[in-house]
Amino acid sequence: MTSASARVLCVDVGSTFTKAVLVDTTTGAVLGTASHPTTVSTDVMDGVDAVRADLAGSGEPTEVLACSSAGGGLRLAVVGYEREVTAEAGQRVGLSAGAKVVHVASGAMTGDDVKALRAASPDLVLLVGGTDGGNARVLLHNAERLAKARLSAPVVVAGNTDAADEVAALLTSTGRRFVVADNVLPRIGVVAPESARAAIREAFLTHVIGGKGLSRGRGFAELVQAPTPDAVLRGVEVLAGVVGGDVLVVDVGGATTDVYSVITPQGEDASIQREVVGTLWHARTVEADLGMRWSAEGVVEACARERRALDGATAEYAARVAADTAHLASSPQEWLAEEEIASAAAVLAVRRHGRPGHPSEHPRPLAEVTVLVGSGGVLRHAPGGVGDRVLEQVLSDHGGGWRVPVAARAGVDTAYLLFAVGLLADHHPEAAAVLAAEVLPATVATGRHPG
Repeated sequence: MTSASARVLCVDVGSTFTKAVLVDTTTGAVLGTASHPTTVSTDVMDGVDAVRADLAGSGEPTEVLACSSAGGGLRLAVVGYEREVTAEAGQRVGLSAGAKVVHVASGAMTGDDVKALRAASPDLVLLVGGTDGGNARVLLHNAERLAKARLSAPVVVAGNTDAADEVAALLTSTGRRFVVADNVLPRIGVVAPESARAAIREAFLTHVIGGKGLSRGRGFAELVQAPTPDAVLRGVEVLAGVVGGDVLVVDVGGATTDVYSVITPQGEDASIQREVVGTLWHARTVEADLGMRWSAEGVVEACARERRALDGATAEYAARVAADTAHLASSPQEWLAEEEIASAAAVLAVRRHGRPGHPSEHPRPLAEVTVLVGSGGVLRHAPGGVGDRVLEQVLSDHGGGWRVPVAARAGVDTAYLLFAVGLLADHHPEAAAVLAAEVLPATVATGRHPG
């Protein structure tokens, strides 16, 4: 019998469902899983209580770790200097930190720019600008604008470190809540996300999660460790360490398709800084127009632009589920349409993830990907190998403009474990590694190994 002290309950409070995994941290074994509709309309802790009750037979946990994307997740605005340099670096770092980037401003902010920022209703503002030791004029101007703006969102400062004290003084003068981190772009061609990512997480936990009105003071804010996408990316990092190679994860959701990659640069990529912004080797991208329900018609439109047109029946089905997002496929014809939409969303999202953000940059080197993992409800719950066929489409797609990963193993995270791996990574690293390996058996069984 496993001792109570070894049980950790990992919970993801999602926008639609609250999922839980009970883990024995002495062995890394999964003791049970549960799911319940997220109770946003009452108190999200009701859903947490429900999954906890479902797992009561497996033993009472003494520790609960949670991540959350309920209430819209973390809405981030980026304020930078040049759109193609520091603002772009800030946006990449924000995505890697699990945020939904809802607004990007570049250059010296005007009154209209401040109004546009307020209209975006961010939970958090990431203020960046300049390389270390460079010109700080725009960074200081924008700091002063933010200090005086009628804006309740806290600020994470991650620009020119030489100006950090002046920026802090400006924000302090008006009582603005802020956190100072290292520069996301310390020098041209180098993106340094770690400090800003940690500061965004700190601000999210301290200022944001408790302010969304998701729970009436029942300890929810104390449970949450990170935004869900941040926890998933941390889980992908652990998985890459376990497999000893590059990992790509595609999460096909109802509203967005997220792609995560953890890559170790090889050869020229490892030694030469060719890009103005630089490559973020542990990265996440979010495609807000590619999804299975709310964004289903966006998939149809994106396919037309990419010369991957869907047939008329699939396009009609996409329009129907976009209008009725609660619809569940119930016939072979509908499941065929679901598969077509999911395949298109996954392929196009990976293409965008891999393509360079600027003409001067190079594609993300995906050819050495060792493991491709699929996630999202349509891949986890679809019948008849739909998930495997969707991932096969990703691995055989030559339309992205780079060499495809010819030796990757592919499989679906059917138990939805990656978020739990990420939550455990810093608290129970050995258990996290064992749990990450649980994602792999399906990839071995269903993977392709072309010669």
